[in-house]
Amino acid sequence: MNPLADARTLPVTADDSLFSSDARTVTVWSDIGCPWATLALHTLHAAAERRGAELVVDHRVFPLELFNSQSTPKPIIDAEVVAIGAKVPALGWRLWTSPEYTYPVTTLPAMEAVQAAKDPAVGGLRASDQLDTALRHAFYGEGRCISLTAEILAVAAACPLVDEKALASAVERGEGRAAVYRDWAVARGPRVQGSPHLFTAAGVDVHNPGADFRWTADPQQGGFPDFRAYTADWTDGVLDSVSLSAQD
Repeated sequence: MNPLADARTLPVTADDSLFSSDARTVTVWSDIGCPWATLALHTLHAAAERRGAELVVDHRVFPLELFNSQSTPKPIIDAEVVAIGAKVPALGWRLWTSPEYTYPVTTLPAMEAVQAAKDPAVGGLRASDQLDTALRHAFYGEGRCISLTAEILAVAAACPLVDEKALASAVERGEGRAAVYRDWAVARGPRVQGSPHLFTAAGVDVHNPGADFRWTADPQQGGFPDFRAYTADWTDGVLDSVSLSAQD
């Protein structure tokens, strides 16, 4: 993979299990606990805002803890937060300063809530995206334990597009969990390379765009993240893809 490659247009067949067939929608595979995915989403949202363009994101789950059979180790996330936050201070991130025992051990409940919010009764895709953004900020910027249902609902209460009561009811029924495991089944296939991976119906297919990054060694053996460069140029290909498709 060339991490600095621009988002590219490829001849792909529409497949709703992999990406939304809606030409106006950007499908993003990610884990809320992945700093690189949070960077990519922030960059895409900021680019759309600068353009004055409407952005519709369909969040799909790339559940790192299910792939790895463990939560992502805090030292790895801390190291990536330092590397990314130093290069992109507009993210507003900070190192975890809350008590260690409140650190999220899982992001699955938060991602289930994001999936549940797609239901029109809760708010739909835009509400889902607003909730996803707010949960990421709660974790990376505010040091809140987004493993807890009470914290997730408190975050949702501050999202104007989300019907908090409807979301609470959906969470009680376990809405969203099946979607997480359905996405995991797709993510284990060959097309989704990791978190984040972006697709559009017009053919954009790009993994961890814009980041020139490597670990100096195995992070669990003393390696450090070497974040050498970052560009937001890739957003042009993504936004052009959905805006041109919407005009067809």
